[in-house]
Amino acid sequence: MFHRRFRMNCPLFLRIVEALGKWDDYFTTKYDAMGTEGLSPLQKCTAAIRMLAYGTPADELDEKLKIAQSTALETLGKFAEGIIAVFGEEYLRPPTQEEVEHLLQIGESCGFPGMLGSIDCVHWQWKNCPVGWRGSFTRGDKGVPTMILEAVASQDLRIWHAFFGTAGSNNDINVLNKSPLFIQKLRGEALRVQFDVNGNRYYTGYYLGDGIYPEWAAIMKTIPRPQNEKDQHFAARQESVRKCVECAFGVLQSRFNIIHRPACLWRRKDVVNIMICCIILHNMIIEDEKEEAKIHIDLSTNPGASIALPPEVSTQVNLCFEDVLRRNLEIQDNSKHTALKKDLVEHIYERYGKK
Repeated sequence: MFHRRFRMNCPLFLRIVEALGKWDDYFTTKYDAMGTEGLSPLQKCTAAIRMLAYGTPADELDEKLKIAQSTALETLGKFAEGIIAVFGEEYLRPPTQEEVEHLLQIGESCGFPGMLGSIDCVHWQWKNCPVGWRGSFTRGDKGVPTMILEAVASQDLRIWHAFFGTAGSNNDINVLNKSPLFIQKLRGEALRVQFDVNGNRYYTGYYLGDGIYPEWAAIMKTIPRPQNEKDQHFAARQESVRKCVECAFGVLQSRFNIIHRPACLWRRKDVVNIMICCIILHNMIIEDEKEEAKIHIDLSTNPGASIALPPEVSTQVNLCFEDVLRRNLEIQDNSKHTALKKDLVEHIYERYGKK
């Protein structure tokens, strides 16, 4: 019953309440001049979770939780800020070397050596978008103001990268060009990846993407109109494995109904904080329930498994612009994308296509 209403287990909720109490005295019990006890941290956190989980209007909590509308809205904003400040560094960060190796093992087991996850975008309608901004936040196929979330998710539905707040008039390519997804790679701080496909060695990990994304070495697209049996097997496999990011969006929206409904907040910063807060809570729940969601990989079946190498960390104070350009070319290398796709087509056909 608790898990259904709060979207998480009770120990995790109490951990959040305790951490927020240490972060700010707003989430502590206070007394007025007459010695009357005020709202407890449990009341405030329960109100925030109820608004996130059910999309409950603020004035609906006054009868059950004895919290006024203005206080409920204030609590929601402070709760989102606290979750980002306390847990954001841990639950919304790039994967460590051990986690990268686990992601590579998952990708290898799915038939895609070197895969780090799947990338896609989703729109969140902004109902109370200021009138002067509606033109830049509205796209023709949507018809309403929206903000775009770009995310990278793995097979266990954990979101490893989230970039939210871009105006809804943009498409996925525009969001990718603004996104900090490859910033660590450009600075030489990202873990390098080494993997073999069809007898050829590659050094750039990639994400599975849909048809709108460019043909970069770091993004593997499907084949839109496959003509032969090998291409058909590859397209079906790629589209099947890539669904994990869309499943992550679905679980995120069903778990926190507030982002499934139009955003009723006025300030852009508040809308961004709510989305990032929900993503962090989503990852916390995934981590808390990892024994159920964990994908077990038998390493003995992958003798030539992909590996994660140490990053190319520069010892110079200022980044060398030539190195940045070289790494950028490695990410956007169209020839590497084409060669890797051909090898993956053969690899998947050998593994899944032959009867």
